Amino acid sequence: MTRSATLELLATVRKEVIGMMWYDGGWGWSGWLFMTVIMVVFWSLLIVGTVAIARHLAGLHRDHRPGPSSGDPAWGSRRAEDLLAERFARGEIDEDEYKRRLALLREQR
Repeated sequence: MTRSATLELLATVRKEVIGMMWYDGGWGWSGWLFMTVIMVVFWSLLIVGTVAIARHLAGLHRDHRPGPSSGDPAWGSRRAEDLLAERFARGEIDEDEYKRRLALLREQR
């Protein structure tokens, strides 16, 4: 084999190796975009799932209790009555003031 034929063969082999290393003719940018979206979705689901399991195991999930989001319109006035009763029980207000404020709260309901 002559020197020029050897150099030509080496150049051809070099092009083939470089082409294989760079995976010439792949998906292009659409492949990278697809992989990026899939990774973001994967890690988001993994993090949300881990937090949900941790909250459940830690007992931070709440049972349904009446509250402002329960849809009960009288909840706020009942809570106000409870606070008023607590203040009366602690002696912060006297009986006349308790009755007056209780009547006012029930009147507004």
